[in-house]
Amino acid sequence: MNKPQVPDFLQNIRIVLARPNHPGNIGSAARAMKTMGLTRLYLVEPKVFPSDEANALASGAVDVLERATVVTSLAEALSDVTVACALTSRRRELTTPLSTPRETTPELVARARDGEQVALVFGNETFGLSIEEVEQCNRLVTIPGNPDYFSLNLAMAVQVMTYELFSHTGVDVEYLRPESETASLGEVEGFCQHLDQTMDAIGYYRRRNSERLMRRMRALFNRSGMLRDEVDILRGLMKQIQRVADGHEHGGES
Repeated sequence: MNKPQVPDFLQNIRIVLARPNHPGNIGSAARAMKTMGLTRLYLVEPKVFPSDEANALASGAVDVLERATVVTSLAEALSDVTVACALTSRRRELTTPLSTPRETTPELVARARDGEQVALVFGNETFGLSIEEVEQCNRLVTIPGNPDYFSLNLAMAVQVMTYELFSHTGVDVEYLRPESETASLGEVEGFCQHLDQTMDAIGYYRRRNSERLMRRMRALFNRSGMLRDEVDILRGLMKQIQRVADGHEHGGES
């Protein structure tokens, strides 16, 4: 199966990092983004950028950093955006409804599909987003976690949010599954007959009811959903066992 293509509408979704202190976090966030098909990164007043440390932690996502847009204010980063989600974990005196990534992402994906510009806004590593920055957004999102210990770093938060977005794109993992054909009932039956002959040849049926045992073996292999190459492997094993049982080959090293 051919690899699926990352949907073009993801280009309508940008990640905005407001006042990031550590260049390593910028690089790690870029890596998290590209893993989930996002490439548009906006940096609001980064303390250090560009940076060798950011490039190192971006790994194969240096291209995201090279195309990053650096701006001097959050308003500039959001000027053409219709939906901006402020990511925050602190309780605030705000009337904007609070939701989780899983609740929010279906709307974000739908709007991006329709051609709207969507932004996910993450705050400074130490202080998060200010009240003024949050007020510039029209969605408020919190990643749920352990109330007694919640300590996601910036790149982790980006990864969680971008994963939730990507999970709604329809891109699955079928292309990673090996291409194999399910064995037919006739092929499974041929294997079972071969197994029956082999078990008889090695004396397995001594003091055992062969018919009852083979009924159970047939039921086992018929419900297992065997693949054609698995049948071939097992029949090859049966042949080798029969050769050893007939004395044509030694069972092991002498």
